[in-house]
Amino acid sequence: MPPDTVMQTVNLTDSPDRTFTNRITEESGQNLSLCYQCGNCTASCPYSFGFDIPVSQIMRLLQTGQKEPVLTSSSIWLCASCTSCTTRCPNNIDVAKVMDVLRHEARRQGFAKERRVKAFFDSFLDSVRRHGRVFEMGLMVNYIRKTGRFWTDLELGPKMLPKGKLAFKPHQIQGKEAIARIFERFEKEGF
Repeated sequence: MPPDTVMQTVNLTDSPDRTFTNRITEESGQNLSLCYQCGNCTASCPYSFGFDIPVSQIMRLLQTGQKEPVLTSSSIWLCASCTSCTTRCPNNIDVAKVMDVLRHEARRQGFAKERRVKAFFDSFLDSVRRHGRVFEMGLMVNYIRKTGRFWTDLELGPKMLPKGKLAFKPHQIQGKEAIARIFERFEKEGF
């Protein structure tokens, strides 16, 4: 655990929000009540060292309707969606999908504790929306603009340019309009 991470104590009897639990259950399509906190998800997570709340405890907080501790946690933003937790769950709960739904819910509710991670997600999606796929140079500029981190990974640029990994123009792809329709549908459904 990083030295600046502080474990929180959560009183599970404080203001349970069953509507929250039901909404996450419905949107994820997962039966959250099947989780009995065996800890396989936490043990298999390669990023749990950086989480403020381990994955198995996120699942327990969900079961008990603890909306605020879950949506304000860094863990939901630091999850890499690698699906190690899903693969190891003995009850076949798609835990990675639950974490993804929690990020969407945190956005809707106005929680984004990991501002730089959210800025990266937003920049990535903006790039795909505009160009049909990621335009790396545009993504980098957009991310820098949103975060003000002008010197982040600056030393990588000269190494990537000769290898053709950073194009100055976006690649043209077929089916760009179909991808734009996916984004339109996504926004209409309120995600």
